[in-house]
Amino acid sequence: MQVPNGPTGPYRLLVLALTAGLLLSASACSLHGVMRPADAPPVVPPAGSATPSLTDAQASAALITQGELGGRWSATQGGATWRDGLLKTRTDTPDCQRLLDGLYAEDLLGEPTGARAVVGLDESGNAAQLRYQVAAYAAPSEVDAKLAWLRTLPAKCAQFTSTDVRGGRLNVTVVPAVLPGVGDAREGLRLTMSGASSGDSGDGSGAAPMLTLDFAAVRVGDRAVSLTNGGLGGAAQDSTQQAVQVGTQRLQDVLAGRPLTTAPAEPTTAPAEPTTASADPTTVPAGPTTAPAGPLTDAPTEPLTESPADPDDNTAADTADTDDTAQEG
Repeated sequence: MQVPNGPTGPYRLLVLALTAGLLLSASACSLHGVMRPADAPPVVPPAGSATPSLTDAQASAALITQGELGGRWSATQGGATWRDGLLKTRTDTPDCQRLLDGLYAEDLLGEPTGARAVVGLDESGNAAQLRYQVAAYAAPSEVDAKLAWLRTLPAKCAQFTSTDVRGGRLNVTVVPAVLPGVGDAREGLRLTMSGASSGDSGDGSGAAPMLTLDFAAVRVGDRAVSLTNGGLGGAAQDSTQQAVQVGTQRLQDVLAGRPLTTAPAEPTTAPAEPTTASADPTTVPAGPTTAPAGPLTDAPTEPLTESPADPDDNTAADTADTDDTAQEG
């Protein structure tokens, strides 16, 4: 007789099913904690969560002030008319055209990727205008690439000709500008334009205008200060150098949290009156400060000098009375 070794028929199928279920359960227990459903995706910090390298408040605080450039500078009264007539011109040399376009659009360092602040100042002596900007960029290498390109322009665009909207021809020269050795990297240019039609002179004299314009930029980390300074009356090189020197130090002080020696500049749109009116209170109190000193020091001497005069006056009166008595006698 054959002895069965295990369940047969439906019983065997039931045993196989139960065994498979036990194996699956054991497998799930053994993998617990190793493989989990994707119900908790990893936390990814938002793109803008990194600490900014320059805040809006820092950019505004790093702007230079009119007092730091001398008494002839004041808040700007608006853009100069020569910008459209002289900077918005065309030339066949790509690098030179890029220079003119960048000066006109005021973006020779490219578009900032972070905070920025701008102030404009006018100079009463030669009608120059200074535009000063503090801004943050994507990376130091981005600013350095722009500075390296600017460094090539005195060779590439030493002398070229551009054409204005009326067909007038302008002679343009580009030379390096000497800057103080501040910041991590720096570059400066001086551009002059002349030979435009008489209608561009702007003063009714009919003389061809001579535009002198300085551009300077200094990198501090991934931040940079940049400026243009000049006009039809020329550009004072010492003003450009002073703005670079003072402005770079101010930015470094702001970033380091050091106290500033002067108040931040007012926004470009602020009227000129508040900035100049603030100077009056500093001089007005000076009058009362010295005025009280007079009575304190002079008061003891006034009676001493004036009292002898009184007896003289009485003596004169007595003499006059004596003469009258004599005449009557």
